[in-house]
Amino acid sequence: MSGVWIFDKKGVARLITNPTRESFEQKEPTLSGTATAPGARPRVLVYLPTNQVICSHNELEQRLVELGWTRFCTCNQHNNLIQFHKSDHSAHLISLPKRFADFKSFHMYDIVVKNRSFFQVRDRPV
Repeated sequence: MSGVWIFDKKGVARLITNPTRESFEQKEPTLSGTATAPGARPRVLVYLPTNQVICSHNELEQRLVELGWTRFCTCNQHNNLIQFHKSDHSAHLISLPKRFADFKSFHMYDIVVKNRSFFQVRDRPV
């Protein structure tokens, strides 16, 4: 097992697999977040031209379509992904979970990398 072992005041150890500074500062995360490390700050995806926090698939799809992305139809009913592609001549593909509640920071960063001037990942305001 890789990571960092932390011992609390009672001598109980816990493993932090992806340590961040915040994971050492607080014992338990106060908010559930999209990051994997305990105590990591929750993240939000922001559409920069309007400074809009993306809160649903509908909002995200609207912004992606405006940027030239097309929803990629998968005929498989059991597929748990929503996919967008840039064009027929591009290999760029964005894959997202069907449930927005399962939307994680790595999905956000995938969108940011493929649309650098339009999206940004930020810490969720408290």
